[in-house]
Amino acid sequence: MKISYIRELDGVRGIAALMVMFFHFFFQLKTDDAFLLTVRKLSYFGETGVSLFFVLSGFLITRILMASRQNERFFYHFYLRRSLRIFPLYYLFLAVYYFVFPLVKHVPQEPFSMQAVYWIYMQDFAFTFNWAAEGPGHFWSLAIEEHFYLFWPLLVYYLNNKKITYVISAIIITALLTRGLLIAGNYEYRFFTFSRMDELAMGALLAVLEAKGKLKQVKQNRKRFLFLFIISAILVLLFWQSLTGTSSNLFFRLTRFLILGFAYFSFIGFVITAGQGFFIKKMLRIPPLIYTGKISYGLYVYHPICFWLARQFFKTGNIWIEAILCFAFTYIIASGSYYLFEKRFLNLKKYFEYKPGKAAGALAVQPASPANIMNREL
Repeated sequence: MKISYIRELDGVRGIAALMVMFFHFFFQLKTDDAFLLTVRKLSYFGETGVSLFFVLSGFLITRILMASRQNERFFYHFYLRRSLRIFPLYYLFLAVYYFVFPLVKHVPQEPFSMQAVYWIYMQDFAFTFNWAAEGPGHFWSLAIEEHFYLFWPLLVYYLNNKKITYVISAIIITALLTRGLLIAGNYEYRFFTFSRMDELAMGALLAVLEAKGKLKQVKQNRKRFLFLFIISAILVLLFWQSLTGTSSNLFFRLTRFLILGFAYFSFIGFVITAGQGFFIKKMLRIPPLIYTGKISYGLYVYHPICFWLARQFFKTGNIWIEAILCFAFTYIIASGSYYLFEKRFLNLKKYFEYKPGKAAGALAVQPASPANIMNREL
């Protein structure tokens, strides 16, 4: 099975990054202004950008795994390519956060005992079970993705598409049960691998549907995904306050990520199946949004520290000017990081291309080019 580069998904990734940045800029805003209070409330919806990231990642990674699972050295190439994409920036930022940032803030460095879980991707466990730890708070989502991709390639490699669908259903049920157990035990349920993996699984389901030919740009498929997206969007709009933040409603605490995951599943499905003339396609292909998607990993990693620095050095007294400066500074840092640091490691992926094995046949994956590598491997 050959997999094609879907340019619009770079735009989707860009939207997800902007949503998270919008949330982190406004959600703690202290103001008495009625309009800004509304903006602050709306910013909580930006928190669901992480759900969009998860669904998109589940789709992109699973389609690669499914297309290359009969290739030579499947696991070796997947994990090396994944490491080259994720680890360099992750560990660079941790080094900056723990050893450079304290000098800027004039505060003591955290002892290694407080750092340890971040160096081994266990910060989501620390968040959930109240372990003593200190580090970049938004890195919990990176831990969840890495945990999921420790076991997911094994399942994709050894199971056929029908069995993978059953496993996806089991993962969704497990996530629901895990949230229920955590809530019953009065634990934090929003930042744990096994309580959030249903969103990644929904993205994986899209990849299975693609393998079955259900994501072809035909009118019937487009109508189905559009209908599903409209229904799920209405639910999200009606109950958005219960689906974001720290809702006390037990039903929505259990189902919020299932509902959000399904909404973004439907949205991405519609984007893929829509014809080239559709407005959504044109919007997602605009250069600024494509570029945002290209550097989205850096935007996500750097934005909290960039916001803090910009606020320290550019005290304008105007929230909108402050927002422009914070976002612009983050774009500059993320762009520099991508071209001067990350790309050096991305270029090494050419040495670990998937190569068809004896039985690869129709499952041979197209080699990833520098132009589409970001879309293909989140």
